[in-house]
Amino acid sequence: MGNFKKICVFCGSNSGYRKIFSDAALDLGRELVERKIDLVYGGGSIGLMGLVSQAVYDGGCNVLGIIPRALVSVEQISGHAVGEVLIVSDMHERKAEMARRADAFIALPGGYGTMEELLEVITWSQLGIHEKPVGLLNIDGYYDCLLGLFDKGVEEGFIKPSARNIVISATSPKELLEKMEEYVPIHNQVAPSRSWNTDEPVTRSS
Repeated sequence: MGNFKKICVFCGSNSGYRKIFSDAALDLGRELVERKIDLVYGGGSIGLMGLVSQAVYDGGCNVLGIIPRALVSVEQISGHAVGEVLIVSDMHERKAEMARRADAFIALPGGYGTMEELLEVITWSQLGIHEKPVGLLNIDGYYDCLLGLFDKGVEEGFIKPSARNIVISATSPKELLEKMEEYVPIHNQVAPSRSWNTDEPVTRSS
């Protein structure tokens, strides 16, 4: 895929119980700065979200936080804005904007929201909505069980082996970005991306 201009990072609004997770978030932020890559993320300024965004912002790269209107005033989620903030109507619009504006995706350790965002962009790749790399920063084996589940899905016939290639994982930001730069989709897309780019819904009569 070559050089990225903007990467969307999914991560927790908590920091986790161990310093290794916070260190990884800061390392990722510094790696993005070193490569002059701007950040697109979910708009919070606490937890791992806050650490990544502050590191990228302090390093002189652009930060765009995309947050639904309902969460703007929720201090424990949004905190104080870092960089530019785009307020959208709901979670669906937030995810669509994050996906549209980024050249690639990286998930740090996180909870339900992080995993939901991660799985959605994996699914969109499988469907053919995008061909952007999806990276999993697997810090201290945090995502081992999830990766094992994907492997089980292949083994049991629910995930095609070629689609398993969509998920790129590594244990350090540097290694992950290097692997993502070399990513080439090998899976058969369900429908080509041009078929998804429709401005108006198509109605069919039976």
